Amino acid sequence: MSRGILLKDLLASRSHVAAPALVAQEVDRCVRCLACAHRCVIPEGNSGICRVRFNDNGVLRVPWGYVYGLNVDPIEKKPFYHVRPGSEALSFGMLGCDFHCSFCQNWVSSQALRDPKAIAYPTSITPEQLVSSAIESHVSLLISTYNEPLITSDWAVEIFKLANRRAIVCGYVSNGHATPELLEFLRPHAALYKIDLKCFDERRYTQLGGKLDAVLDTIRNAYSLGFWVEVVTLVVPDFNDDPEQLRRMADFIAGVSPSIPWHVTAFHPDYKTTRQARTPAHTLVDAHDIGRQAGLEYVYAGNLPGQVGSRENTICPNCSQVLIERCGFKVVSNLLCDGKCPICRQEIPGYW
Repeated sequence: MSRGILLKDLLASRSHVAAPALVAQEVDRCVRCLACAHRCVIPEGNSGICRVRFNDNGVLRVPWGYVYGLNVDPIEKKPFYHVRPGSEALSFGMLGCDFHCSFCQNWVSSQALRDPKAIAYPTSITPEQLVSSAIESHVSLLISTYNEPLITSDWAVEIFKLANRRAIVCGYVSNGHATPELLEFLRPHAALYKIDLKCFDERRYTQLGGKLDAVLDTIRNAYSLGFWVEVVTLVVPDFNDDPEQLRRMADFIAGVSPSIPWHVTAFHPDYKTTRQARTPAHTLVDAHDIGRQAGLEYVYAGNLPGQVGSRENTICPNCSQVLIERCGFKVVSNLLCDGKCPICRQEIPGYW
């Protein structure tokens, strides 16, 4: 029996009936999944594009009761730069994704059940145990990440409900391929949403397994719903590093709000793109400057600590005072005072 079949059966045994808000009944015992923008109509006995949400006798069953990854990380690693700088977050992830990016840097967990080389096995855990782990780790932030959290939202919300009671702030690190139904389901329990904007080309988004318009709608909707939103673009040479694409991304984000932080981060060879060159520092510098020219107040060049000048820092948009100095995931200094610039008292948006 193959590893894929064994893992599929194991994950099926650790599943639960989907949250009512994330499923719609269709004819002939089919179900429509509302967790991501694919809106898969799943016949009985089949799974959705993600491979982990499946129809069992006319009932949508979803991932439950396990983690694959569970680690305490700097919040800057997510990256969230306007969320409690210098704090740590407990990060957890499951298995599966609704995309199949060739440059995925978490492919072992995200491509489980899709790629036979993605060998990953779950560890059983309850929501109570996970929240207890956060408390024991003395963290005030809990983030669903590593794989695509949209497709495991039913489980995440159960955890977030318990975490919220202990004053733990919760959030997603996601590809943003969401539905309005999912965002409405998540918002009462999560405050933070980091969204990947992978390119600004519909054809290239299709190659990754998603739809550009769905991600753009998620950025708009998440911001309107009051999530603290930060947007990340992994700048991949010969994929999305041309100035025109970067300019269109920056213009779009600025059109939603110039105060949304945009992270332009360096790619390193991984998964199916091991022969691709790393992103050079000058490309991130150019991307940063394009974002600033588009009117974005907070643009950050990431993954190349110490190589991009001051572009890792948070700078007051009013008086140009360096407010938060960073080197990689380390906060070197933080001069913010009650979320404001100490010099001119400009309010700096964020979740401080």
